[in-house]
Amino acid sequence: MPGGRLTKQERQQIAIGLSDDLAYAEIARRLDRPTSTITREVMRNGGPSAYRADLAQRATERRAHRRRATAPTGERAPRPAHGRDDTAVREYEETFTTLFMGSGLSRIPAGILTCLFTTDAGSLTAAELSRRLEVSPSSISKAIAYLEGQGLVIRERDEGRRERYVADGDVWYQSVIAAARTNAQLAETARQGVRVYGRESPTGARLENMSRFLEFVGESIARAAEQARELLHTTGGASPDADGRASPDRE
Repeated sequence: MPGGRLTKQERQQIAIGLSDDLAYAEIARRLDRPTSTITREVMRNGGPSAYRADLAQRATERRAHRRRATAPTGERAPRPAHGRDDTAVREYEETFTTLFMGSGLSRIPAGILTCLFTTDAGSLTAAELSRRLEVSPSSISKAIAYLEGQGLVIRERDEGRRERYVADGDVWYQSVIAAARTNAQLAETARQGVRVYGRESPTGARLENMSRFLEFVGESIARAAEQARELLHTTGGASPDADGRASPDRE
């Protein structure tokens, strides 16, 4: 399997594959690349509907130029914290960001969440986020405002009265509960459709099945989220064992 950066020719093949409505996995298979590589490439360059091979190539060249320009000279670059592989860390963060983008976030909010979840400091300032993501402070400010509105990020002040941002520890619970509410709303709308079209009609029967399914799934998800939240908060982060019971984290 080839390694290294995608070539200009590979990016052109990706663009052709997207125009032919091919799945990322199929494009990856044709290029003999991991599916995650294709997914990251497309999502970081406008998404499947806006991806352009030439623009993606130029964006990659600009990022490489910035990294060379900011590389320390005259001395060895500092080793990554805890002996981590710097390349592996960057690739992991790109994958994490791509997943957030797949859930509906745009590039900068997704990148902010990735930074906040992967920083050892536990929080970051707007200036730190701006440097890490290589975007303007105003872009960070807009993205933070959006994430706060979604309940995904909270702001704190350190001893120097600087604002620092933290990914809310309850973010996954809130996300799951929001999905459960959406399912409940869809189930209720489907039930209304049963009354409109008639239970005995094909449409009514289809909507009734939809309503029952979504109601059951939504209630199950919400119940599981509540149980997990209570368990993890009560045990202080203990992980469940094979039988689903909480067990202390092992060293």
